Amino acid sequence: MTAVQPSAALSPEDEPEEPRATAPAEARRIGRVASVSGAQIIVLIEDFQSPEPQVVLRKGSLVKLEIHGFWVFGLVTALTVPVPASSANETELRFAEIALLGESASTAADASSMHFKRGVSFYPTVADQVFLADQKDMTVVYAKPANSCVSIGTIYQDRSIPAYVLVDTLLGKHFAILGTTGTGKSCAAALLLRRVLEAHGSGHVVLLDPHNEYAAAFPDFAERIEAGSLQLPFWLFNFEEMAAALLGPDYGKGEQATELRLLAEVILEAKQAFPGNKTRAKHITVNTPLPYHMGDVLKILDRDMGQLEKSDTTAPYAKLMTTINTLSSDARYKFMFGGIMVHDTMQSILSRIFRIPVDDKPITILDLSAVPSEILNIVVAVLCRITFDFALYSEGAVPILLVCEEAHRYIPEDSKLGFEPTKRILSRIAKEGRKYGVSLGIVSQRPSDLALSALSQCNTIFALRLTSHTDQDFVRGVMPDWSDGLLDFLPSLRNSEAVVVGEGVPVPARVRFDQLPEGQRPRSATASFCHAWRHDAADATLIQTVMKRWRNGQ
Repeated sequence: MTAVQPSAALSPEDEPEEPRATAPAEARRIGRVASVSGAQIIVLIEDFQSPEPQVVLRKGSLVKLEIHGFWVFGLVTALTVPVPASSANETELRFAEIALLGESASTAADASSMHFKRGVSFYPTVADQVFLADQKDMTVVYAKPANSCVSIGTIYQDRSIPAYVLVDTLLGKHFAILGTTGTGKSCAAALLLRRVLEAHGSGHVVLLDPHNEYAAAFPDFAERIEAGSLQLPFWLFNFEEMAAALLGPDYGKGEQATELRLLAEVILEAKQAFPGNKTRAKHITVNTPLPYHMGDVLKILDRDMGQLEKSDTTAPYAKLMTTINTLSSDARYKFMFGGIMVHDTMQSILSRIFRIPVDDKPITILDLSAVPSEILNIVVAVLCRITFDFALYSEGAVPILLVCEEAHRYIPEDSKLGFEPTKRILSRIAKEGRKYGVSLGIVSQRPSDLALSALSQCNTIFALRLTSHTDQDFVRGVMPDWSDGLLDFLPSLRNSEAVVVGEGVPVPARVRFDQLPEGQRPRSATASFCHAWRHDAADATLIQTVMKRWRNGQ
């Protein structure tokens, strides 16, 4: 049995001002405390008979104890019978394990005037009476917080009681939405963003959408930027990102070391030669986000190659020139190399991505579905880096929420996977972002593949159904110890249900998300075979359309 903690003696200044409440109805008494260990207690259940047929003591039930004039509330995390009775005549011991959540003054006559707060001032002692909470108690515990909040659904125990999230804490300390494919992660993310932005219409949200799901969810107030309209010119890339784009993710190794050195030299010279940059040439570095002509890069490479005495040393120059020419003529890379003329468009690019001004569209959806797979990680790295750099150099003047769908692709736990600059910048945002006004929202169906260093920085977790034991164990690793009982629900949650734990919610809870209307749901990525195969609707026109898009990189 768990060790018992003695009750702390009360000094006069510790004594609550409120007089003691009258004893609760005996009918809801479930038993008495048998063991206390920190915020965990074990209760011996004593012939509990519910006064209402529909109310039973089960895992997830809310219970309460009266301690020194306060109601202390807890959540049932487990029910056990150590030694089941072998016959109906035998008495068996039944226990409930309870995690203490917080407390509220028990003296108010009207529940609406009572205030719940997390944390416990006085711990129970052995033999203290424990009662099953009623709806009035749940109304107190799950009451609308005084701080800015939005409703995202209802609590599982009572669908008449809204479930709230605290906006500042949720965004200021990062959040994660985790769940198996098909459980409603994207709908949960869309609902959360919609509710927050309906209450705060001048927000700034950047959403990385790898499958073109979210444009359908925000037809009214989102700016969708797809590959065809994306402007991310090569000169906005820092040197590491440009090297990866031109030389591949393993740049700098083996023979590429020479190409890397050449690239750094020619980019710096091209930046210094650009007409608008000459007055500040001595302050320019290879990473300074200033425009330059890729044509100048090619001219410098050609010039330097012509000055070489031995022809066998020209290979790195020729290879770089070939790569630049190949990519700049590839329609899929138009967002990088589009247009012959080069202008300083940094202001308009930042304005569009970060919605400054908002113009009634507080979300930017970056549709990455048509970005070439070989450069997708690099594009994500650039977008995340300029988000962080903008926040850094603006000194947090415009708080930004960066939502990363399928985050396990960009910040994997396995050091051999992913793209190092992407992992590094997202990890930096997770660790330092809130200092500069950058919030990170992680969405993933494979939490065990996520970098633990990033997920552990998310102070609010929305855990939808997870059927993999590996994923369940991983999520347990970033949750408080006492939440294990709630997390036991993970494999059996219904679609659009989640266990929500962390500082962004007033009280940890099992929540049913509100259903979004049809016009506000993300586009489903799951094909309906039954619907599509009932009719032979495809013809040669479809093939022609596909071929045209395929060949044009659309």
